Amino acid sequence: MDALASLLEGPRARGAFVMCSLLEPPWSLRVEDEAPLTVVAMVRGGAWIVTDTAPARQLRAGDIAIFRGPDHYTVADDPGTAPQVIIEPGQITKTADGEILCETLSLGVRQWGTDPDGSTMLVTGAYESVGTAGHGLLRALPPVIVLGRDDFDSRVLDILVDEAVKDEPAQGVVLDRLLDMVLITALRTWLGRTDAPAWYHAYGDPLVGKALRLLQHNPAHGWTVAGLAEAVGVSRAALARRFTDLVGAPPMAFLTEWRLALAADLLTDSEATIESIARQVGYGSAFALSTAFKRQFGVSPRDHRRGVRTPELSSVG
Repeated sequence: MDALASLLEGPRARGAFVMCSLLEPPWSLRVEDEAPLTVVAMVRGGAWIVTDTAPARQLRAGDIAIFRGPDHYTVADDPGTAPQVIIEPGQITKTADGEILCETLSLGVRQWGTDPDGSTMLVTGAYESVGTAGHGLLRALPPVIVLGRDDFDSRVLDILVDEAVKDEPAQGVVLDRLLDMVLITALRTWLGRTDAPAWYHAYGDPLVGKALRLLQHNPAHGWTVAGLAEAVGVSRAALARRFTDLVGAPPMAFLTEWRLALAADLLTDSEATIESIARQVGYGSAFALSTAFKRQFGVSPRDHRRGVRTPELSSVG
C-alpha cells in the first residue's frame, strides 16, 4: 500500500451529497455545513473563494477546489458580493434572513440555483462523514486546495458532471465512486508537488517508508522501536530520529494514533466485540483499548459505537 492509498483508505464516499448549482451573477453562497471534505468543480463561468484566514482565490472554468472542514467559507461571483444563501449542516439552504430555500431553488434532479440557464455552473460533492482513519489525510491538507484543469486528468470529472443530474438505478453508488475517483485524481496531483506535506514524502524514504508500511500493515504486532529498527535494518536511535524528522511524530506515537483510528472505524463499521477489535489493532484486552481510546478521543469505545461524539472525533469522522 503506497502513501496515497494509505491516506485515502478512510475517506470513502457513502451516500455523499452531490449537487449541480446553476447561478446567474450576482450570487454568493456562504458554506457552513462543516462537512469534513468537499470537492467543488467549476464547470462554466467563474467564482471566487473567500475564507476567514486567507486572501480570496479565483476559480475558472475547469478548475477544482478541495475544502477541508469544518471551517466555513464563501463561494461567490465576486469577493464583494454579500452572502445570499447560507448552507448549513445537512445541506439545508437558507437566505441570510433564515428562510429555507431547499425547495424554492430546486431545478430538477440534483440541480439547484437561481437560473436553469445560468452562466455559472458548478458541481459540489461533499463527504459529510469521513472515517476516523482519514484523520491523517485531513490533517495533511491545507484549508483549501485549488487545481487548474490542466493540472490533473479531468476525464473522470467530466463523467461526474454528466452523471450528477441522472436518476438511474444505484445512481447514488455511482456518484460515490466517481467522487472518490475525482478526489484521488486531484490529491494525487497535489501530493506529488513540492508543497505537499514533508511527511508524505517519507513513504519514499527507503528506511522510514518501510517502517511506515510495517506499522500500518501489521498494527496487531507487538512493535517496539528496537524491533522496528531491526526489521528495517538500522539502529534504534537512527530510526527514531529519522522517523520523527520525516513523519512528524515518533514511531510509537504514530502507531498508537493509527491503531486507535482503525479501532474507531471498526467500532462503527463492524459488529465485532470490543475485545476482538482490541486484539485486531494491537491491544491485549478490551480494557487496554478502552483506556487508550478514552485518553485519545474523550469517550469510551462503547460510547463511540453508540454514536457519542467529541470534538476530537467529530472533526474527523
